[in-house]
Amino acid sequence: MTRKINDYISGIEVNAKPEEVFATQVFSKRLVEDYGYPKKNIQTRPQFHVKARPSDTKKEYPVDIAVFNSSKKTDKTLNIIVECKAPNIKKGRSQLETYLTLSNARIGVWFNGKEILYLLKEITKSGVLFKELPNIPLYGQRVEDLGLFKRNSLKTTHNLKSVFEEIRNYLAANNTGSTLDTELLPQVINILFCKIYDEKFTPPESVVQFRAGIDETDKDIAERIRALFTKVKNEYADVFSAEDQIKFTDSSIAFIASAIGMYCLCDTERDVVADAFEVFITPSLRGGQGQFFTPRNVVKMLLEMTAPTMNDKILDPACGSGGFLVEALRYVWRSIEKEGAVLSWNSSEIERRKTKTAESNFKGIDKESFLSKTTKAYMAILGDGRGGVFCENSLENPKKWSKKAQYEIAD
Repeated sequence: MTRKINDYISGIEVNAKPEEVFATQVFSKRLVEDYGYPKKNIQTRPQFHVKARPSDTKKEYPVDIAVFNSSKKTDKTLNIIVECKAPNIKKGRSQLETYLTLSNARIGVWFNGKEILYLLKEITKSGVLFKELPNIPLYGQRVEDLGLFKRNSLKTTHNLKSVFEEIRNYLAANNTGSTLDTELLPQVINILFCKIYDEKFTPPESVVQFRAGIDETDKDIAERIRALFTKVKNEYADVFSAEDQIKFTDSSIAFIASAIGMYCLCDTERDVVADAFEVFITPSLRGGQGQFFTPRNVVKMLLEMTAPTMNDKILDPACGSGGFLVEALRYVWRSIEKEGAVLSWNSSEIERRKTKTAESNFKGIDKESFLSKTTKAYMAILGDGRGGVFCENSLENPKKWSKKAQYEIAD
């Protein structure tokens, strides 16, 4: 029996084909939850049809996802065509260019669940031209404003894994010399910290630096991201060394900026660093190295069961990328905010208690130097709890640890 699923937009039952499950449904949900397009402006089932060739009077080609400028779904209001059936990016682009040329849609997207392409149609005196875009506009945003995100307009999301998979596939295909996941991951982590730093230190009404604009070159974008990393290293000199660099090509940096620039990583429900690890480090490799990452629902269950407060001390003896510590810190911070509201604390008092709690009560150990460094950096950027994270073997006698680790953990 063919497995069925309910289409996210229409609710109609459809066959659970791979392209349906991993591409059409994923991008449909992203259009609504991340880009803000109303469901009433999107058509998936029954499929909207466009011309497959100039002589096609019956409009034979069914569009996987059609996005309109209004709830009136007509040829004139068609704005975005999303193609999920083409087997590869070359054929996907060819089909998109044909359907865009023969329709009123201005933007085309090819997405297969792992790779993605955005195209803009421009009609000039010399004919129809196509330009690659870094992304598509949010609902109500002009194409010309792509990438101009204010800090307070960044979107939270429930699932970044599909975005990280797009990044991984792009990097594996386009980075000469470093294509192994274990080589790519440290660089991706450095860029993620640039993103988180930018969110933390950009005023709400200001445009973020971590972005990719429509008329910017890859070099412009990459230079801005590298400048952010210099600030990260200066701010957290005890975590990063002067030799740390972002070694990706300009085009790779620009691709990552365009892929995650619209999202707010600091406020997302899932630990974005753990998400990156789960995509870049395969389960077999993680298990072989003893690196297992606790599922978010398990972490949340433990926190609900123990209900830690700002007076409790928390130690993770195998902290990995810091997922448990970060979730625990956020949990305690929320309790501080609630208590502050009851006791009418001002914002500075709430922030003081948050920082003090992060510095004094959160400890982590991991025997892998890269993981412990990642946790230190992540804690530093989110809440300045980096002083309590150490690279040690928690299964060894603590007397073999560094003096500082012995003192801090014993405390």
